[in-house]
Amino acid sequence: MDRLDAMRLFTRIVERRSFAQAARDLGIPKPSVTYAIRQLEARLGTRLLDRTTRQVRPTADGIDFYERCLRLLADFDETEGAFRHVTPQGPLRADLQGSLAQHFVMPALPGFVARYPDISLRLSETDRLIDLVAEGVDCVLRAGEPADSGLVGKRVACFEWLTCATPAYLERYGMPQSLDDLQGHRMVGYLHPSGQRDPLEFCDGGGVKQIELPSFVTVTGSTINSAAALAGLGLIQLPRYKVHDLLRQGVLREVLPGLPPPSMPVWVLYPESRFLLQRVRVFVDWLAEVFAAAPHQSTPKRR
Repeated sequence: MDRLDAMRLFTRIVERRSFAQAARDLGIPKPSVTYAIRQLEARLGTRLLDRTTRQVRPTADGIDFYERCLRLLADFDETEGAFRHVTPQGPLRADLQGSLAQHFVMPALPGFVARYPDISLRLSETDRLIDLVAEGVDCVLRAGEPADSGLVGKRVACFEWLTCATPAYLERYGMPQSLDDLQGHRMVGYLHPSGQRDPLEFCDGGGVKQIELPSFVTVTGSTINSAAALAGLGLIQLPRYKVHDLLRQGVLREVLPGLPPPSMPVWVLYPESRFLLQRVRVFVDWLAEVFAAAPHQSTPKRR
């Protein structure tokens, strides 16, 4: 194993916190991984990794070497690619928010595959905040303002949201004409994995008003959230793109259109080191292209 390959192996071990996981990712026998790291440490004259039966962690020297490796490998790949005119290639793992994937990413994905046939995609679907480096994920697609998670990112869209309910629900509880008219109404409660329950939000006079209503049902997933509203169990707030056809068909009706919820930004997030990879850069740029053409976008407001 040459020095560049050893550096790539070392960075993957640091990111995966495991010799076995790094071996599987790179298709290298585990004994070869162990031998290569021993050789690397002997050549550098320092211990780079602390090993236990459960986990592998970089030493202080290991952290410093890891950061230098990222810069050197990125420079090498960029230089080599500029002269070889190589197309992006290799594995890429992305974690997508399900609704965004269903409506926008998956229908457009054949175009990405045709453009970059040498990139091997592995896509997963979650809404939770994940540890990208530890779980070996290159980037995530998320709705909402990003938490302070040490990631960097690119905003690719900002979608209109609206409040709506079924005609049967509105016949029973009445069509509200103002926020005061919401007294006596019900909302479909949405509970985040963190345990936080979303209030209804309305843009009123340049500010955002939050209103908590009683709920017949509280849910923890976007699919059953919409299903509960379609069953007439309360008011719901969600992106317009998800219910455009249902509104046109009369299955749902918009409530308080003059007091819409804040718009919702969409971000692609990634560890800073991942964006150095050419295959990650082109995937992020392609997502930006896809969402730039998406309908029902608006000027972003706080949410």
